[in-house]
Amino acid sequence: MRKLPLAAALAALLLSTAVAADSGKKPGKDAPAAAPDAGLTTPQSSTSEGSVSVEGKSIRYQAVAGTLVLHGSGDKEHEPTVSMFYTAYFKKDAKAGERPVTFIYNGGPGSATVWLHMGAFGPKRVVTADDSHTPAAPYQLVNNDYSLLDASDLVFIDAPGAGFSRLIADDKDPAKRAAQMKEREKAIYGVDGDGHAFAQFITEFLSKYGRWNSPKYLFGESYGTTRSAVVANILTNEDSVDLNGVILLSQILSFDNSIDGPETNPGVDQPYALALPTYAATAYYHHKLPSPPADLDTLLREVEQFATGEYAQALMAGAQLDAARKQAVARKLYQYTGLPAAYWIKADLRVSGGMFEHELQANDDTTTGRLDTRFSGPSLDPLGKESEYDPQSSAISSAYIAAFNDYVRKDLKFGDGQRYREYADIHHWDMSHHAPGSHEALQQSTNVMPDLATAMKTDPDLKVFLNGGYYDLATPFYAAQYEMDHLPIPDALRRNISYAWYPSGHMVYAHEPSLKQLHDNVARFIGDTDNVKR
Repeated sequence: MRKLPLAAALAALLLSTAVAADSGKKPGKDAPAAAPDAGLTTPQSSTSEGSVSVEGKSIRYQAVAGTLVLHGSGDKEHEPTVSMFYTAYFKKDAKAGERPVTFIYNGGPGSATVWLHMGAFGPKRVVTADDSHTPAAPYQLVNNDYSLLDASDLVFIDAPGAGFSRLIADDKDPAKRAAQMKEREKAIYGVDGDGHAFAQFITEFLSKYGRWNSPKYLFGESYGTTRSAVVANILTNEDSVDLNGVILLSQILSFDNSIDGPETNPGVDQPYALALPTYAATAYYHHKLPSPPADLDTLLREVEQFATGEYAQALMAGAQLDAARKQAVARKLYQYTGLPAAYWIKADLRVSGGMFEHELQANDDTTTGRLDTRFSGPSLDPLGKESEYDPQSSAISSAYIAAFNDYVRKDLKFGDGQRYREYADIHHWDMSHHAPGSHEALQQSTNVMPDLATAMKTDPDLKVFLNGGYYDLATPFYAAQYEMDHLPIPDALRRNISYAWYPSGHMVYAHEPSLKQLHDNVARFIGDTDNVKR
């Protein structure tokens, strides 16, 4: 995914196509699709059929690409607010009450879900280079051997304003319509508004397709994990929808832990310590360590102890840290990151993600990736302080966007005359948040750990599965581990949380061996938690 400035504040198939009407509880019967210029207030859909081979097992499915229309609440419950685009894949001849359904979305915030769709779990996957820039078109679209359709029906959802999703302002008067659009943006473009939109979409989907009694899962990546915590709490405690599981990929629940721009939040030193294991893994990968260990696991365990021990204590000392101890810590940091001790001293032992990305390979005028630090690219400004772009994002984004635009129109038969937006056009994202139990108190720096904790406490059977990559500097894996270790839940509920780490980056699935592991782990998690008697 391309790095947004907003995010820094804060991834052989045979089709016989047929078009379907947008009605009924099951994928519809053949009928003409709504015209491309139909109003946003009218739900649209197109149905097709196909098959995918998942690790040698053939699965026939029905695909529905379409929109659901969300509405306001209270005295505005009949007022349309958002047209939400989704692509759903249903396994043929499966019993709805026994077949799990997983709601999948990327983050951004305001991102389309093209990344998880075309890179991880859809029936087709776009092929990209492992850790280097993928050449320009034509791109290769192949059968996805690791589609999650073997374990669950899948619903890929684009955030409001992204993909083919759109905010709705339908007043006939232009001035009133503009005011209405501003009202929509204010209500939806924020932590709480976004969470309620996704929760409403899910309940609308359950009704439309008769899936209220199916095992239900959320799968979010990046800001999508933030969203999942909020949505899980809304569904559980406002909509009486108990989930079987919440699957988190590249987690960030508390934005005070972000290594993007921590210098703007002085006095909070956690991000520096929590990112250090990722710095070490990255330096190990690029052969920048002065005395590399035998293997990555050994290095990470040692660095984790140093990060939360001696290094964290030095940071907490602030101006009270004496010069000799500061030099000793800087020398240790050099051993673990490859950045010179003098650089660490000049940085006051505090190196942000952008600084590390710029400096690790600076001698070669090379910038290290952010979303996946295995990637590298030419530095835009060799004399700069921080990286000015993300080589990993630049390396693969074109392939994903081109592949989906081609696939959605040719295979899914949806989107003619419409523009697929990689990201919503968001001028302001409201990071404030009403956490559960906070009453009128409003968080100014987002922390949704209370939301996930509340969902787990009010539904003590809820299972959570955290996944992350060692080479992710957007949401470092050790920060995610730290958040889970500090989740305010009873010890008895900690057994409901499981973990998996991969030798890849933010978009774990961009590394094919990790994609296989991710698929197998998630499929096993769903099979273990779907409560279906076999």
